[in-house]
Amino acid sequence: MKFTIACLPGDGIGPEVSESVVRVLNAIAEKFSHQFEMSDYLIGGCAIDATGNPLPEETINACKSADAVFLGAIGGPKWDDPNNKVRPEQGLLKLRSELNVFSNIRPLTVFPTLLDASPLKPELLKNVDFIVVRELTGGIYFGAKHKGKDFATDECRYSVREVERITKVACELAMQRDKRLTSVDKANVLETSRLWRDVVTGYVAENYPEIQLEHQLVDSCAMKLIQEPAHFDVILTENMFGDILSDEASVLAGSMGLLASSSLGDGCGLFEPIHGSAPDIAGQGIANPYASILSAAMMLRWLKLSNEADAVEQAVQQAIADGVLTRDLNSDSQVSTVDATNAVVELI
Repeated sequence: MKFTIACLPGDGIGPEVSESVVRVLNAIAEKFSHQFEMSDYLIGGCAIDATGNPLPEETINACKSADAVFLGAIGGPKWDDPNNKVRPEQGLLKLRSELNVFSNIRPLTVFPTLLDASPLKPELLKNVDFIVVRELTGGIYFGAKHKGKDFATDECRYSVREVERITKVACELAMQRDKRLTSVDKANVLETSRLWRDVVTGYVAENYPEIQLEHQLVDSCAMKLIQEPAHFDVILTENMFGDILSDEASVLAGSMGLLASSSLGDGCGLFEPIHGSAPDIAGQGIANPYASILSAAMMLRWLKLSNEADAVEQAVQQAIADGVLTRDLNSDSQVSTVDATNAVVELI
């Protein structure tokens, strides 16, 4: 089969981990007789430098016409000033909006051989396996913004439709797992959260009565993620809360370099590691490629290539079990980005 993949390497370590994805997809293509047409396009800081626009029209058009999109990472010290009128993050937010990828799915599994890589006690990490489902195109990140001389405002806004459609995504995932759903909000303070809680409660009761639904305030959920992470199965939450909680959850696995994500909607899928551009290690060849490679596995599964996705995931699991660990997982390691990628490719 033939697929068109738009690759957006971006900034920092983005090009390094994107190259790992290209190599892995080429290995899958050879093993399973597929063809992946992959071309690079600009986004983020490098796009600002080249065109003055963090998301050029060429990139938007390429993504909309592709079967799937892979994004490396964006941003860096060069473009960090929050007062700049043009910033890399604007490109990412616009990309999500243009593709209408309203659901961000971030699975977290703790690898048995990496229990010591987490700052938590190993006994707390047994049986930790959950998914964060984050609403991605609404809330405070996309609300109206204003900065005056003495004040600033960011509007947080959600509609019933937005909450219902992301709840459906979370429920479908919960039905495939343990039928447990934790909805996270701040309903004791925020009107948007009170709407969120009401809509989620009604939608689940009407459409998925088999699901065991609980509500947690975001602060108590953050605490429980550390105290009892195995409690969770599927976590559903809004944009900003999901951004923060999923980054917090990454330490359970031992490194952000292990966590993949997919952003899905009505059309093209966007796949990316949850980590940032890591400018402090960019160009050193030591970035962990596993999150990006696992994001590629999520892409393959979304393209209905389940056997191919299994092959990638099993190769990563075996490479980790074999001790092929980059420096973020083992401070004494000399394993490079290329070494880790080679291990996965050879196992495939």
